[in-house]
Amino acid sequence: MTEVNVLILAAGKGSRMKSDLPKVLHPVAEKPMLGHVLDTASAFNNVANVVVGHGASLVEEAFADSEINWHLQDQQLGTGHAVKCGTSELEQSLPTLILYGDVPCIPKEELQSLIDIYDGGLALMTTKLDNPTGYGRVIRESSGQVVRIIEEKDADDAEKAVDEINTGIMVVNTHRLNEWLAALSNNNAQGEYYLTDIVEMAVHEKRSVVAHCVADADCVTGVNDRIQQAEMEAYMRAKRVRELMVQGCTVRDPMRLDIRGSVTVGRDVQIDVNVVLNGDVVLGDGVVIGPNCMITDSVISEGTTIEANSIIDASHVGKQAAIGPFARIRPGTQLSDETKVGNFVETKNASVGKGSKINHLSYVGDAELGERVNVGAGTITCNYDGARKHKTTLGNDVFIGSNTSLVAPVTLGDKATTGAGSTISADVDADTLAVTRAKVRTVKDWPRPKK
Repeated sequence: MTEVNVLILAAGKGSRMKSDLPKVLHPVAEKPMLGHVLDTASAFNNVANVVVGHGASLVEEAFADSEINWHLQDQQLGTGHAVKCGTSELEQSLPTLILYGDVPCIPKEELQSLIDIYDGGLALMTTKLDNPTGYGRVIRESSGQVVRIIEEKDADDAEKAVDEINTGIMVVNTHRLNEWLAALSNNNAQGEYYLTDIVEMAVHEKRSVVAHCVADADCVTGVNDRIQQAEMEAYMRAKRVRELMVQGCTVRDPMRLDIRGSVTVGRDVQIDVNVVLNGDVVLGDGVVIGPNCMITDSVISEGTTIEANSIIDASHVGKQAAIGPFARIRPGTQLSDETKVGNFVETKNASVGKGSKINHLSYVGDAELGERVNVGAGTITCNYDGARKHKTTLGNDVFIGSNTSLVAPVTLGDKATTGAGSTISADVDADTLAVTRAKVRTVKDWPRPKK
């Protein structure tokens, strides 16, 4: 991608959102809108210039880990004024790409196309709408040359009939930008300094003014209210789902898959309905995901099946594993190849060796399980003493009887066995049976209480 200055306008209050949160921090696909814009902009410059205003401290705090030059617009006097507030650290030898913090879905490729046609003056990104009401219109000569942009409130009927609209995104000569901004006037219907007035200035100076008209109007649409936020969420979801299907993924119902991050898929992956994929997710060849599952920041290796209603978060699952239904795999879990984690099982910060099984109604946390371990139904690792977490270690081929409580810290050697219903609070040697079950006492002819 071509290096340019990046200037992002993110100062608006977004009153139509009816929220205390600055508009650019409202999420689309689980990420603030400004975050999407910054991600895209990073392809063109490692350091973005961002103009903030309403809720400036909240916006800056949300991106405290990013390398950003922050600029304050303390008065909302229009887009021209906002850009003027953000020019102090622009590299004069580079053209400047102007973006908007509430336009989260613009592709890098479209921006590169805009940069490619820039010829030392001004390059505008436009699109066409069936209903352009509310947008500034792009006015051209009969030859097709752009001559100005007219805001709707200042347009006459003929100008309002134009269907090509200004998106606000542009590439501009940085040196000339400073002089054009200084010459802006607020003598218009809104009493604001319009950035779009620099188009007419460039034409007057016989500078190159060109336009890149984007066919997909949705990708350059801004978000101004909750309805548009939901529409943008749906647009981004549909786009990402299509990308997965192009890569060979079977999606049972594209309308019922939510992708809220970056997903990498292998061959012959199958995803059922109502699945949510958050953050960075990797799905290997042949992975099958049942309905109503949520996977976040995890790797699922080839041949693994995830049954319905399971949750996997910040974990790594090996090959040919089986998970669920109704399993919860919490952060720090490492499931090796051919493991099984069944219904109503919860794991957390657990390493489970190859071929081991935790099939029913169990909790395994802060634990290390060897290979071919069998954990019976109702087993729990008692890992928390009220102040600290402790570790449970099970060797290879350990067999844990149903309803066993493993009181950590505790270690069971290879091929150790626990009897059902036992509470194990001391280490168990290899090849040893540990039972703490009370002796059965029977009372003959016992009279059961009656109502």
